[in-house]
Amino acid sequence: MNYVEALEYMRSIAAPGSRLGLERVQRLLGRLDNPHRGMPCVHVGGTNGKGSVTAMLTAILVAAGCRVGTFTSPHLTDYPERFCINGVPVKPERLAGLITASRQALDSAAEDEQPTEFEMHTVLALRLFMEEQVDVAVLEVGLGGRLDATNVVTPLVSVITNVSYDHMDYLGDTLGAIAVEKAGIIKPGVPVVTAAEGEALDVIEETCRKRGSQLVRVGRDVHSLAGQAGTAGQKVTVSGIRSVYPELWVPLAGTHQAVNTACAVAVAELLPKSLKVDKQSIREGLAGTRWPGRFEVVEKEGLTVVLDAAHNAAAAQALLRTMEALFENKPMTLLIGILADKDRERMVAELAPLARYTVVTRPPTARAGEWRTVAEIARRFCPSVYEVEDNESALAKALSLAQAHSGLLLITGSIYLLGALRPLIKLRARTLT
Repeated sequence: MNYVEALEYMRSIAAPGSRLGLERVQRLLGRLDNPHRGMPCVHVGGTNGKGSVTAMLTAILVAAGCRVGTFTSPHLTDYPERFCINGVPVKPERLAGLITASRQALDSAAEDEQPTEFEMHTVLALRLFMEEQVDVAVLEVGLGGRLDATNVVTPLVSVITNVSYDHMDYLGDTLGAIAVEKAGIIKPGVPVVTAAEGEALDVIEETCRKRGSQLVRVGRDVHSLAGQAGTAGQKVTVSGIRSVYPELWVPLAGTHQAVNTACAVAVAELLPKSLKVDKQSIREGLAGTRWPGRFEVVEKEGLTVVLDAAHNAAAAQALLRTMEALFENKPMTLLIGILADKDRERMVAELAPLARYTVVTRPPTARAGEWRTVAEIARRFCPSVYEVEDNESALAKALSLAQAHSGLLLITGSIYLLGALRPLIKLRARTLT
């Protein structure tokens, strides 16, 4: 199969939607000789920041000379972004070859276990990393933790960045219930790093106690201090478990990224000495971290455009703080599309008051639902709200409004929306670095 045929094949046999549970993944892995067994890995969960921490850890490990496999989801622009070797997405033909070689097992699983597309992705990533003989894999949890497909591994270190409200239809409607699901990735005797607080932290601490797992807390055992900051990133000083790392350059904006940096440094310090992660590789790796679509600032036609994949209320709050800190309440135009299963009320309430003009569009996914509801909410906070279903037309409208008035455009609400619009923004644009 070629690349297009391989993707169409997987989608044709995948069970729809999300189905939590490990049995289907375990049986499919068994059909492929259990490529995950014995694989050194880091397992990264949490509500927000897990993608950033995954990107940081990947860069640190690559700087240390390791061969690194990274699995994340969803992709921003191109499907192979989910499957990376040394931080570089695999070639489409390599992914197609992997799917083709696994077809017999996938066909059998489709008849019996009926795995979802994400479950197949997880298994394919683990097989890819085995074939590529990676020294370590960095795996981002997809949804929750306890019953997420990635939870078949026994990692060197587990990470739970934080716990806030998201995916409540799957994980529960209290922070305690959500924390139980997130803490499900904690394995007996495996150290855990977290920046969680309050009720969620209580759950994580109790789980670590029961499973005999060392707990490293950001804010108690590890500390971060954000320093000089701008749209291109910031300097962060981290007091780690073993060392102090003054003024680390992190090319990711926002004070929340200082906390994520502390998580990544703590994990790096806990990794086995055989991986040869030292202070220099931590510094070089963090400086080379790339995580597009996370407060990514580009300049286009005299405009400043911010792209941020904030997709829940906590992420919207972090985005709000960063916008206020870096742009000092400069009037802006907001282009937003939010999925139906997200907390639209709270997200819009955080961001729309900043906007002089708001353009609401439909995220390009079946999960968009009644997308115009976002516009109804936005009208409570913003005097001028436009509804434009077509994404490219919505972008043209937002660019026009921003150019005529504030010169500042924020695009946010859904990674699917960013994935559709980012290539158009990047065209003839210059990334600010």
